[in-house]
Amino acid sequence: MYDMTKYLNTIDQVIEKGPYKDNWASLTKVQVPSWFPKAKLGIFIHWGLYSIPQNSNEWYSRNMYIKGMPAYEHHIKAYGEQKDFGYKDFIPMFKAEKFNPKEWADLIEESGANYVFPVAEHHEGFQMYKSKISHYNAYEMGPKRDILGELKKEFESRGLIFCTSSHRAEHWFFMGHGKEFDSDIKEPLVRGDFYWPSMPEPDNMDLFSKPYPTEEYLQDWLVRTCEIIDQYQPKALYFDWWIQHDAFKPYLKKLAAYYYNRGMEWNKEVIICYKYDAMAYGAGLIEVERGKFAEVKPFYWQTDTSVAHNSWCYTLQNDYKTAKDIILEFVDIVSKNGNMLLNIGPKGDGSIPEEDASILKGLGAWLKVNGEAFFDSRVWKRSGEGPTKTKEGHFSDNGKLEYTSEDMRFTVREDYLYATALQYPEDGSIIITSLKRLKDPNQAVFHGMIKEVEVLGFEEEPTWEMTEGGLKIHTNTVASELPVVFKIQFA
Repeated sequence: MYDMTKYLNTIDQVIEKGPYKDNWASLTKVQVPSWFPKAKLGIFIHWGLYSIPQNSNEWYSRNMYIKGMPAYEHHIKAYGEQKDFGYKDFIPMFKAEKFNPKEWADLIEESGANYVFPVAEHHEGFQMYKSKISHYNAYEMGPKRDILGELKKEFESRGLIFCTSSHRAEHWFFMGHGKEFDSDIKEPLVRGDFYWPSMPEPDNMDLFSKPYPTEEYLQDWLVRTCEIIDQYQPKALYFDWWIQHDAFKPYLKKLAAYYYNRGMEWNKEVIICYKYDAMAYGAGLIEVERGKFAEVKPFYWQTDTSVAHNSWCYTLQNDYKTAKDIILEFVDIVSKNGNMLLNIGPKGDGSIPEEDASILKGLGAWLKVNGEAFFDSRVWKRSGEGPTKTKEGHFSDNGKLEYTSEDMRFTVREDYLYATALQYPEDGSIIITSLKRLKDPNQAVFHGMIKEVEVLGFEEEPTWEMTEGGLKIHTNTVASELPVVFKIQFA
């Protein structure tokens, strides 16, 4: 069993010597990295043991031990009873025989993304990297490769910004249902075991749910996460939802202080992405899972969503979105001061599913033409206009919106306003009401002058005029099922 004492002392020493201390007053002084607002698009990658069964979703390891769950029934039919074939028995099957970091990087470059978040460890506890903390890692078992290290090397060689995520916090209870019947999850379990600690799952996941994680577990979480930080030096670190629990607070503060101080030592701008107010406002980057904000925000934020509606990992049941769905989400998010972190789920063998690749290529083809309106852009006075209202909050992006020809989104860059028509009309005529020519400047959103209007990706020069009803733009040959971007130059 790994002795954590030395690492825990190192963590305390780094915090003592560095400018950031383990309290919110100190941590809220951190700045969002300068690269983040420019980058706009990142790729999330969920790949691990849960990709082998190709069933349900990335929570297979939990659900296969819960009687009545589809994953439970599937597991018995496909692999036998859980006492004879448990989740750990997927490890030898995880060979990653088609895993090629160069092919992954090629596709991510083609998508137009600027940063990447491969998952380092998911709830089930299998580490996708070389580790001294536990032997249950991809370097010693399964593929016997430092997956995270190989990806970092390849991504950074292309200029892609390397980030990563840890979902270890939820492991406290994630495998606990396996103790409720005769399965391969049995006591005694000690730290370092794959299934440790497998505690009972709380009836509700609120801020004070019991049983509370023990000091031993929380120290293990802290040391594991700091090991990722030190070995791979990610420029952003993502945490899933359960770190908002009361028991994690002192350890989360220590982790943040350690990470931000390490960033200072490396001369790197780093940031933590968090959900559900797990951190004090300003101590990290606000994350919205499968959702977004309804209006523009004065702070930078990020949506994490996936190419599939129903799962973050590859399954045979994946219900995929379209490239158009993703593009519409991206445009809306960026107009409101957000970034999109778009997830893909490679197959168990390491190959990228055709559906995932097709979506990324479609997104990339559109951004190749229209990307100047979004990358390194800023928000305008308004994020947009039109009758279609965005639902706000987590898990709100599965309700597909039907945009109209009146729905526009705005960004600015240099001396240009970019107006994106989310649904381009067949007659080629649009009116941007935010650019009304009003006689009273006190009543106008915009009272300046426009020098030129062009449409990105098309040769036609549109006709336009400013009126009291708005900026009227007309085209004769422009037609697209995807959003159309107008580049409006201020005089």
